[in-house]
Amino acid sequence: MSSEPPREKATFGWPFSLVLNRLLEREPWAAQRLAPFAGRCIELRGPPLPAVRFTIVPGGRVQAGGADPALVITLRPEALVALARGEEHLLRSAGVEGDARLADEVMLLVRHLRWDFEEDLSRLVGDVAAHRLAELARSFAAWQTDVAQRLAGSAADYAADEARLLVRRAELEAFAADVARLRDALERLDKRVERLG
Repeated sequence: MSSEPPREKATFGWPFSLVLNRLLEREPWAAQRLAPFAGRCIELRGPPLPAVRFTIVPGGRVQAGGADPALVITLRPEALVALARGEEHLLRSAGVEGDARLADEVMLLVRHLRWDFEEDLSRLVGDVAAHRLAELARSFAAWQTDVAQRLAGSAADYAADEARLLVRRAELEAFAADVARLRDALERLDKRVERLG
C-alpha cells in the first residue's frame, strides 16, 4: 500500500483562484472585506460548465476547492444576453443562495474589482505593444457585445413577428383595452337585461 496522501484532481477553480488572488493583491481593501469570511466556501455555477468552488483563506485570499458552500452563485441561461446589456443586467441574472452577508460582499467586489489587463501585459511585451493589444481586445469585446445585442434583438423580432411566439407590448395593451371595453359593454348589457326583466 502507498503511504502518499491522495492527490486532488486539477479543477477549473485553480486558474480562477489564481486570477482572483492577483486582483486581491492589487486591491488590499477587497482582501480586507473578504478576510472576516475565512473558512467559508463559495460555489460558482454556470451550466453547462462545471461548478467551481473556492474557499476564503485567512488574509482575504482564496484557494481552489472546498466543501459545503456557504454561498452558491448560479448564472442562469439568460446570463449571456444579460452580459450584452451590461454588468448590472448580468448581476440581476445571477441566482444567489446562502449567506446573505457574504453574498453582499461578493457582489460589491464584483461591481468594483477590475483586472488591469493592459498593465499586466505591459510587463511581458512592453507598454506600446500592450496598449495596442489591449485596444484590439477592447474592440473585439465591443464587437462581441454588439453582435450579441443584435442577435438578441433579431431573435426577439423573429419570435414576435414571424413565429408569433411573443406579443409586442403595444399589441398586448391594445388587446387589454379591447377586453376592458368588452367587459364594460357586457356590464351595460347586463344592467339593461335586469331593467327589462
